[in-house]
Amino acid sequence: MSSTALFRTLKQSFGYDTFRPLQEEIITDALAGRDVFALLPTGGGKSLCFQLPALIREGLTVVVSPLIALMKDQVDALTASGVAATFLNSTLGADESRRRLRGLFNGEYRLLYAAPERLMLDGTMEMLRKWNVAQFAIDEAHCISEWGHDFRPEYRQLAKLRDIFPEVPFMALTATATERVRGDIVKHLRLREPQLYVASFNRPNLSYRVLPKARPYEQTLAFVRQRKGECGIIYCASRKATESVAEKLAADGIAARPYHAGLDDKVRSRNQELFLRDEIHVICATIAFGMGINKPNVRFVLHYDLPKNVEGYYQETGRAGRDGLPSECLLLFSSGDVVKQNTFIDEKSGDEQRVAREQLQQMVHYAECAACRRAELLRYFGEEFGEPNCGGCDNCLEPRETFDGTLATQKFLSCIFRLREASHSREASFGLNHIIEVLTGGASEKIVKWGHEKVSTYGIGKEHSRAEWAALGREIIRLGYCVQSAEKFSTLELTDAGRELLRARRTVTLTRPPPEPDRTRGDRTRRAGEIACDEALFEQLRTLRKEIADGRDVPAYIVFSDVSLRVMAREYPTTERAFANITGVGTKKLDEFGAQFVDAIQKYLREKPRQVFADELDQFHGPPPKKVTVGTSRESWRMFAAGQSFEQIARARGLSAQTVVKHVADAIEAGEPFDADAHFSQAEQTELEAAFVQHSDFALAPLKEALGNRYDYSRLHLYRATRRARQR
Repeated sequence: MSSTALFRTLKQSFGYDTFRPLQEEIITDALAGRDVFALLPTGGGKSLCFQLPALIREGLTVVVSPLIALMKDQVDALTASGVAATFLNSTLGADESRRRLRGLFNGEYRLLYAAPERLMLDGTMEMLRKWNVAQFAIDEAHCISEWGHDFRPEYRQLAKLRDIFPEVPFMALTATATERVRGDIVKHLRLREPQLYVASFNRPNLSYRVLPKARPYEQTLAFVRQRKGECGIIYCASRKATESVAEKLAADGIAARPYHAGLDDKVRSRNQELFLRDEIHVICATIAFGMGINKPNVRFVLHYDLPKNVEGYYQETGRAGRDGLPSECLLLFSSGDVVKQNTFIDEKSGDEQRVAREQLQQMVHYAECAACRRAELLRYFGEEFGEPNCGGCDNCLEPRETFDGTLATQKFLSCIFRLREASHSREASFGLNHIIEVLTGGASEKIVKWGHEKVSTYGIGKEHSRAEWAALGREIIRLGYCVQSAEKFSTLELTDAGRELLRARRTVTLTRPPPEPDRTRGDRTRRAGEIACDEALFEQLRTLRKEIADGRDVPAYIVFSDVSLRVMAREYPTTERAFANITGVGTKKLDEFGAQFVDAIQKYLREKPRQVFADELDQFHGPPPKKVTVGTSRESWRMFAAGQSFEQIARARGLSAQTVVKHVADAIEAGEPFDADAHFSQAEQTELEAAFVQHSDFALAPLKEALGNRYDYSRLHLYRATRRARQR
């Protein structure tokens, strides 16, 4: 399959001009009949990896999906883009099921969505044999692993498909999986020499913040009110809390509803549908909500309570900003939540309890650390961020105050040592709460039992409250001066580094716990993914989109995403030809919606002038951009400047040619010297310049077609970069 054919299908069916990272490589391998394992972050474009090949190859692509809501959502979106797709599940009546089955027998569909339980029925298996299955795509593949955060036993049955369809390639996809879970997926699905693709876990458009939990409802209400009209999810630990928070928000004028597994099925489905349709803006939910939600315009995720583990937290925050626009993730944290979680863990047994405590400790470390939160999240998944400041978390935007914590650390470590010594046993050890009781001069039953009111460290830490000692103690643990076991009572032991510190009396720097800020909005500097646009026009286009969506009985984002509307409100396309250049506008959407949106933009411009945006002014009048210095991009530029072709660089560096072209184009735009005459004749430059003047340079596919496909995308990228550099 040629690269040109892939890009043509990408634009015509989905409205995009470029692939996201790894999509093109995954699609190419899928079309070659190889098994593929793909780990792409939420919002990274997993679905396209099996949807686009289904449009190109003959036969049916069967998609295994765990949730009914997700099936309907994706099928609605595909249908709106002109793709023949369907699903089979329990929501369909008998007549509708028969109609869809006839279509499958007649080869009318390219994609079929089904849950694993439905797929593995004997009757379904018999029909699959007659439907010319070309590929199985296993979505949310982490559900197959007992080490995944959402294990589903029914996923284990899918391995039988390999015996029944030995020649059909498999694609396993997930948004979050540790190394252990990845191995489980490959093993249990019996993938054969799969091509493994693991994208970065970084979501640059998400900002991360943690607030000390004090008056949580008031904090939540203030946060939501300052995001009027924006959609968000509030995660709570219990069903009771979801209903309580939703009820209070509604009473305070916020359109909010609860969602949890204990609600009546109709009520739960209705609340979810209202959220998807933008009829309500806030859903208060347990972790039962979200995995099957494809809503791209969730602008914030707020954790009202502490999540059980980092993997679940990452997955839940990942439901914000799926469209790539800036979105916020806020966690309200208190040590009381840690106590509650430990109480739940006490009910578990054996290894399950030990693993749960380890995971909780990792979550608490994330919540309390003073380091870059983005780097901490990525490190959990085995990825190094590599930048000193992410510019998108509270610890990077507002670094916490540090102080000389030498004395506090010595008191804490000495107390651990003295208690062991006073207990006359090398086996005796005590937990964090007991250490704090001794330091603050408590009179608990355990202190009296062990005679710990007589040790020299008893009461020497009264200058700090118990809550302060808890935070200081956990930081001392994170610094490696003592270690906390993962057993039921989480006892503390000195490490070699801690003993050495007591002997050498070196200086220790600790971090003050963060105060609660007066504002909840966060930094308002330009953020990753932000698209400056005419906000008044954007709101008018949103209203038009909602009217069209309501008329078709689908969520608004099925018509166009917020990204597409923002680009429209920036580019002001006043002809259908210009409208076709907008990202997200494919052939069918151009035919169905183009005239209405173009008319709305023309009408708007008759009443109001076009805006010029600050970043456009910066482009022409600001200081010259910095040279490209990021390691991987810089290396591609160095090799290109030395005379190597894109293909040679791609082979040598193990990258796609498309990625290399982007590296080189970025370098040219950033000011690296580039001799256009060495790559384009004068006649070519004249022709290209005329074409770029006539068309927007935002999308290259229409421009390529207008030039009779005489220039490939790599040359168009180069010339566009040259023009932009010259304009600067």
